[in-house]
Amino acid sequence: MLLTAYLLALIFIWTGMAAKFVVPPCDHPMFDSAVQNCLSDFNKSMETTGYQHRCPWPTVKRIYYELKICTERCAKVSWCKGYGHLVDDVFLVVHETYFKLCGQVQDPPLFTLIMLIATPIITTLFMPILCVNLTTCETKIPGAFGF
Repeated sequence: MLLTAYLLALIFIWTGMAAKFVVPPCDHPMFDSAVQNCLSDFNKSMETTGYQHRCPWPTVKRIYYELKICTERCAKVSWCKGYGHLVDDVFLVVHETYFKLCGQVQDPPLFTLIMLIATPIITTLFMPILCVNLTTCETKIPGAFGF
């Protein structure tokens, strides 16, 4: 099997067919200009979402997916598909700009907190009283225990 692979590689190199399979290098300027077009459309769409005050995620899934498809297409056209860090850098900037409020956890309303905290406290306080009453309760029926 290994000998067959070496033989095919030698034939490709000897006949010049290997030159047809050489991948051109990544064209960074082409990728950057194409991605800027994608980002300008995305930025225009994001301006109306109010991302400065709250997390816009559920409402912008479609726009985000279109940006993803556009950047992948740019990477493919500019031969930068194997350079995943370029696409990652684009999305890192997008997330730092538009989705920085999405990871923040907010406290529930005060009434909900009181209801969640009060139930175990009340149970903890009244359970011993209930247990004492159940274990020390004397029955009113004479002779029930055979005394």
